[in-house]
Amino acid sequence: MRDWIEDNLLGKVEKPLRYQGNEMNAVHKDWDSTTLRMVFAFPDVYEIGMSHLGMSILYHQANSMEECLMERVFAPWTDMEGLMRQHNIPLFSLESYRPVKEFHGIAFTLQYEMSYTNILNMLDLAGVPLRWRDRSDDDPLVFMGGPCAYNPEPLADFADVILIGEGEELNIEFYQVWAEHLKRNGGKMNKKELLDEVVKIPGVYIPQFYDVTYDKGGHVLAVTPNHPDAPATIYKRVLKHMDNAFFPENPIVPYMDVIHDRAMLEVQRGCTRGCRFCQAGMLYRPVREKTVEELRCQTQNILSNTGHNEVSLTSLSTSDYTCVDVLLRTLIADVQGRNIGVSLPSLRVDNFSMNLANEMQKVRKSGLTFAPEAGTQRLRDVINKGVLEENLESVARMAFSSGWGKIKLYFMMGLPTETDEDLDGIAALAYKVLQIGDEVRRENGGKGPAPQVTVSVSCFIPKPFTPFEFEPQIRAEELRRRQRYLRDKFKHKRITFNYHDSQVSYIEAIFAKGDRRLGDVLYRAWEKGCKFDGWGEYFYMDWWMEAFQDCGLDPEFYAYREIPYDEILPWDHISSGVRKSYLIEEHQNAMRAETTQDCRVGKCHVCGACQDIDAKLDLKGGWLRVNTNAVSQD
Repeated sequence: MRDWIEDNLLGKVEKPLRYQGNEMNAVHKDWDSTTLRMVFAFPDVYEIGMSHLGMSILYHQANSMEECLMERVFAPWTDMEGLMRQHNIPLFSLESYRPVKEFHGIAFTLQYEMSYTNILNMLDLAGVPLRWRDRSDDDPLVFMGGPCAYNPEPLADFADVILIGEGEELNIEFYQVWAEHLKRNGGKMNKKELLDEVVKIPGVYIPQFYDVTYDKGGHVLAVTPNHPDAPATIYKRVLKHMDNAFFPENPIVPYMDVIHDRAMLEVQRGCTRGCRFCQAGMLYRPVREKTVEELRCQTQNILSNTGHNEVSLTSLSTSDYTCVDVLLRTLIADVQGRNIGVSLPSLRVDNFSMNLANEMQKVRKSGLTFAPEAGTQRLRDVINKGVLEENLESVARMAFSSGWGKIKLYFMMGLPTETDEDLDGIAALAYKVLQIGDEVRRENGGKGPAPQVTVSVSCFIPKPFTPFEFEPQIRAEELRRRQRYLRDKFKHKRITFNYHDSQVSYIEAIFAKGDRRLGDVLYRAWEKGCKFDGWGEYFYMDWWMEAFQDCGLDPEFYAYREIPYDEILPWDHISSGVRKSYLIEEHQNAMRAETTQDCRVGKCHVCGACQDIDAKLDLKGGWLRVNTNAVSQD
């Protein structure tokens, strides 16, 4: 099939390299010598999926197991999809060009709610029944994981298995049970027997093993197991030791530009800053760090195996890494004279070091990006951002004085308790930063280009497992008014203002906090043609609203409703490790604009992520050692 597709289709699409699959370090294993054959399905285009570190980790880890084979597939762009449907070409994997339907399993990663229609579209292209109840033993097992899996209910009709938590250990256990099942059954699947086996693995959620009941108002009354081995609560899996965790030192090198075209190095996992809007900061607790020695070794191997000319030190808040100074200077010294840059994308205003920034960008000096998130100190206290205006002014002056000409500022709009005064604060901060840049330039005799400021404002979306999960989203028409209000304040040619589509954010909020009844809406929207909803040119609000109407569901019930503390939430049977009572306490603190100190520098707030976990921060070694039996939730 590869030769025919290359000869007849790839020359007719915009970016044929999306479908080549023969990149450097791609894994090509013998089909017949493996027991379990899976395909990692990223429900967006190649250049986005290939920038995802999690995919790289899980892909190479699965292929490191002798009995497992894992290939890749991405959502084909509309030009390629049209040709595939025209010529009856099923969705195929990149490595072997085999039809996806021939694999034992399809692994979807859930990174973004607006990619859900792509999941359905990819299953349809593969010739796999969309709903689990319509699949036979001869169809692939569809399993899912990722951050959106913490509220898996909107996808409950479509997933056979959902894996909750970090995958390095959980996935291996899942694959081992699966492979043994296939061996006993001569390479065939008996899905009923397989699900009876894997449900016993901690962190495995099987939606069909749970019944959901609702009251007359559409609120969840109960989520009840209907299988004897299905637990009432599914606890997330937590990786204990980062140094011992699998990490790919020979990642695939794309032959085309991708979003993050550089070597990525995960320095730590988790964040304890406690930003109340940040889902990842709650989901990935507790903080666990790698040692400098391990990171240095991984860097050397990745650069040798890829030829990248930039290393990015990634985490939720990389500048909080205990030994960040030592690590940066060590890596920079290692690559000195090789035209290799070291970047640290997660810069915080309150612990920013100009010396580190200058060291970091000796090779190439680009712009700096900071995220004050809100325009006034009151609102920053509401969201627990922990950033002062003088912090931003100080780093702006240092940056412009050190030769940076561009600064990007990220904010959110529609945060709880936000007023027009907070929006005025966004504009005031942007103009203040520009003013500082002009002052520095005058002090330097007018040398260099005039400073520039880019302001990007996203729409706040209340997410599960955050203190703001109880909050409604601001109505779309009010968000548009606020966007216009703020846009009119930026009249300076050296200030660029960007903002997000409020209608897309509305649908995202619905599926972020939705229940399994939304499966019918998702299916209906896909039937109408919805796909690539995160791409503005392919988002059709009318189709979504028609789908809700067809299914008899009110979208405002999910997005615009304030949720009382005692309501049973669609995701309450999933545990992130953080106690719901802690989220309630933090929500109450937010309404009083009271801040909560980072537990890494202050007292423990008993959030639950370290309850029943004997956690000790070893400052000499610079990593958090964790011993855990279970993650508790009250």
